[in-house]
Amino acid sequence: MRKAQKKQAEDFVESLRQAHTEIKKAILNKNSLALELLGQCQDGAIRLGNMIETIEGEGFATVPLLEDYCEIVYQIHEELLQDLPVNVETAYDSLYQALRKVEYSVREDIKVRKEAVFLPYKASMWDSLESVWQAADEDPECDAYVIPIPYYDKNTDGSFREMHYEGDQYPDYVPITKYDAYDFETRKPDLIFIHNPYDDCNYVTSVHPFFYSKNLKKFTEKLVYIPYFVLSEVDPDNQQAVEGIEHFCTVPAVVNADKVIVQSEDMKKVYVNVLTKETGENTRPYWEGKILGLGSPKLDKVLNAADAGCSVPEEWKRIVLKEDGSRKKIILYNTSVTALLKQEDKMLRKMESVFRTFKDNWEDVALLWRPHPLIQATIESMRPQLWLDYQKIVEQFRSEGWGIYDDSAELDRAIALSDAYYGDGSSLVQLCQKAGKPVMLQDVEIL
Repeated sequence: MRKAQKKQAEDFVESLRQAHTEIKKAILNKNSLALELLGQCQDGAIRLGNMIETIEGEGFATVPLLEDYCEIVYQIHEELLQDLPVNVETAYDSLYQALRKVEYSVREDIKVRKEAVFLPYKASMWDSLESVWQAADEDPECDAYVIPIPYYDKNTDGSFREMHYEGDQYPDYVPITKYDAYDFETRKPDLIFIHNPYDDCNYVTSVHPFFYSKNLKKFTEKLVYIPYFVLSEVDPDNQQAVEGIEHFCTVPAVVNADKVIVQSEDMKKVYVNVLTKETGENTRPYWEGKILGLGSPKLDKVLNAADAGCSVPEEWKRIVLKEDGSRKKIILYNTSVTALLKQEDKMLRKMESVFRTFKDNWEDVALLWRPHPLIQATIESMRPQLWLDYQKIVEQFRSEGWGIYDDSAELDRAIALSDAYYGDGSSLVQLCQKAGKPVMLQDVEIL
């Protein structure tokens, strides 16, 4: 049984106890209110028994005790109804003893289970929640639900465009609950985990407004935000470096969540310092308790994938394997949203230059191109003409067939199979470094 449900049962038992006192007074005063109160006690006890049986199963220990209680209530009710003499003290004691057994059973026999809900929106970002979900799923005292939520692309005026739902893109071992099949208001999960930080503050995409952090906090005792990205580690005392990432520290999810889990203790210090600067030194203890530097689940996913070993997908083997069956070196090429927005056409020319180089050497080296998953939504919304030119490059790359275009949700597989990283600065750099992969950042000025 959930904590809130057990509390409801305990509160109802207490209300029955209070009703007994009023019943005793009404019988002594020969007031007909006693009959009404006894009827209410019986109806309430039946509803409580039905609730317990629904949750804990038929024949659960508390149910027959409630049935015994109802029988005593009924007997007293009938005696009063037939105007038979009733010993008030005996009747009161009988109700007291029967209710005490119910109270003890509710307290001792009913075990509290937690309910944790995980709300990813893009399947490619599920790795930022997966290891936490696995721990919750393996906990025998916790029911864990993965509920992918819909999100929208935005028009330049901020209005919603297409809706996306990626519930069919998660690993087979992750059981999915449809977002419209879970009643948040009724169930009120103990914990809700999110990885989208922006609420309505993202110019490019938006999760459905129901799933904004400011709304979700109404339905849970603990809203937990875990960033979907990993930032470059910076010295908390390096003010210039901190200024470059401080906007990540003040997003709505950080403000609204009850707990925020970041990638390291140093990153926690950055968050705490930035938020304290925004809200006043007297708030530092609050942020210290709220921000937790426990590490990023994305790193767990990458390291676990590396330890387990990933097999090359069948459709990639033609590109990855040499004629003698040996494997080529695989270079993970990552292009970011930021670089494309800042450099525009210059970035497109850089990508074409990179592809020419790897195409000329494809017999020895395989290029695995993994663009940022939000490139389409961002560029299409903010730079429509640039998106058309970018799309032509994508179509040409895919049609030529000498490289791998990976827009799947399996980032960990791409990192595990790659021998080195090349591309823009992004959270992939941190992940590849943790996985022991050499990293080289591209310079858009060099063609």
